Amino acid sequence: MSAYDDLMAFTRETEALKMISMRLGWDQETMMPRGAAQQRGEEMAAMETVLHARRSDPRVGDWLAAAEPGDAVGRAQLREIRRSYDRATRVPADLARELARLTSVAQGIWAEAREAQDVASFLPTLAQVVALRRQEAEVLSDGGDAYDALVQDYEPGSSGAEIAAIFDAMRPRLVALRAAILEKPLPRGLEGPFDPAIQMAVSEQLARAFGYDFSRGRIDKAVHPFSSGSGSDVRITTRTNPDDPFNCFYSTIHEVGHASYELAIDPAYAMTPLGQGVSMGVHESQSRIYENQLGRSRAFTGWMYEQARAAFGQLGLDGAEAFYAAANRVQNGYIRTEADEVQYNLHIMLRFDLERALVSGDLAVGDLEAAWNDRFAADFGYAVDKPSNGMLQDVHWSVGLFGYFPTYALGNVYAGCLHEALRRAVPDLDAQLAVGDTSGATGWLRENLQRHGGLYTPREVIERASGVAPSEGPLLSYLEAKFTALYDL
Repeated sequence: MSAYDDLMAFTRETEALKMISMRLGWDQETMMPRGAAQQRGEEMAAMETVLHARRSDPRVGDWLAAAEPGDAVGRAQLREIRRSYDRATRVPADLARELARLTSVAQGIWAEAREAQDVASFLPTLAQVVALRRQEAEVLSDGGDAYDALVQDYEPGSSGAEIAAIFDAMRPRLVALRAAILEKPLPRGLEGPFDPAIQMAVSEQLARAFGYDFSRGRIDKAVHPFSSGSGSDVRITTRTNPDDPFNCFYSTIHEVGHASYELAIDPAYAMTPLGQGVSMGVHESQSRIYENQLGRSRAFTGWMYEQARAAFGQLGLDGAEAFYAAANRVQNGYIRTEADEVQYNLHIMLRFDLERALVSGDLAVGDLEAAWNDRFAADFGYAVDKPSNGMLQDVHWSVGLFGYFPTYALGNVYAGCLHEALRRAVPDLDAQLAVGDTSGATGWLRENLQRHGGLYTPREVIERASGVAPSEGPLLSYLEAKFTALYDL
């Protein structure tokens, strides 16, 4: 066997072990008994020790030096393996193990603190997580920007400064659009309650409408909806609220977007670095375009209205147009995952600035709650009423995902570019969506983006699919056109 063949055989085994670790994480979020948290932390630490040892194995370096890829796929495999190897050889094994153990345990501590509205009980653990991630960033940054080093885990090739420039360009138009909308009457919402069991049944129907393959996946409930896995086992979760079935419906569609990306990747890349989404920003482009440009469109909500009415009976609304307006209400709210399209990115900008300050040391963990509350009041014009609506609402920091939040907004930017190209490629898209047929859209996304997995870099895959370099312009134009018409601005 050649050095390349040896390297790929070794890498496939590493990827298989990573999938097992991910399944442990899925179980922890869905079915694991609460009392097993400490043990699961040790299990996750043990898995990370094995994975870190394999990723930093000196043989990987030797194989990389000797490998001769035969084509573009081989070159891309080496690019991704080399990136992983360079990272793993810089991070000490004991640091990687402790991060895995602590973030597994911290997740449970965060969940309990959130339920009890008790920030103080979470802060010591969060301080430990931040300290460890700072250590990791220091060894990865080579004296450069620590936050940039962490961003590479989620959006390779990007930087804090580049992201900040995009956000600075987006903020004025988003704020102006929000101000104009909030001067208008708030559309009527759904009138419940809505049986959670029926919500889950409709959720499954929506997942099937968007092409989710239940032979290779399943839907469960979790506090924070997520997608987990790749290859032939990609599972999603959603959540229910008896007063707001849209929360369930759009969480499901969002996670189906993530899952569809993983399930559509060329099977030839399975159990290799190319057999997964290339970045979290690109991943979010799929979940957000499924959820918003498709799922919240006037055409698709018209079909969804009939399905919801058949499931629940009366919804408290007068027709499909009112249902469309209810699905796209712009209103005050605290929760990022429930935010409308206009305000969603403003939530991300808040988190981006705060976590950059935490990583740099400009903001102490003990001052985070006050900083969050002050910034929220300044950005949204009203005060946070309780911690679960403030700094305790998201799981990300408890599990050490610093550098992850901006990829949500980058995903929206990418989705804007993709949506323009999709509309050109599928001119009768609305007619298809109006009868619940998403195959034209999902097929285009699968062919032009999803099947490539990690073959291209994040910017390359968006540019190849959309025909333009990623920019915030298409997203902002889409939002302004949609909500100007919806609110008669």
